[in-house]
Amino acid sequence: MKVSLVAAVAQNRVIGQGGRMPWHIPGELKIFRELTTGKVLVIGRKTHESIGKVLPDRTTIVVTRQEGYAVPGAHVVYSIEAAFALARSLGGEVVVGGGSELYAQTLDRADRMYLSHIHASFEGDTFFPEFSPGDFKEVSRKEVDASIPYTFVTYERI
Repeated sequence: MKVSLVAAVAQNRVIGQGGRMPWHIPGELKIFRELTTGKVLVIGRKTHESIGKVLPDRTTIVVTRQEGYAVPGAHVVYSIEAAFALARSLGGEVVVGGGSELYAQTLDRADRMYLSHIHASFEGDTFFPEFSPGDFKEVSRKEVDASIPYTFVTYERI
């Protein structure tokens, strides 16, 4: 089972503030859609709630510690191990789409990371975990001139 992480990360590693992304870059959101459509998307409860709905054209697994939590149209599990077991049974690539706790729990299992490096710093309360450059190699890079410029980089585990 291939595991990928997808995230937009500010220069100071911020990925969220108060349950929301602290920026709005339409082209960057399109990247998320393209990378997750047709795949198994694993997200945390807070990320699901910040999105506000189950995203179409993908199989969504929501990870939470809240017993009895239900999401119509999505699978709900209580650990990342349960999410990966379910994902294995569903087949295909698994994409972890946030939040911070899930990124931290899955970074060591990731085969690939798709990171949009936002060229700005933001106030935030949610951060992408630090990773060792020795664990991943950069395989592609695209500079994007947007309302807030960013660099989209694909990394693969060494």
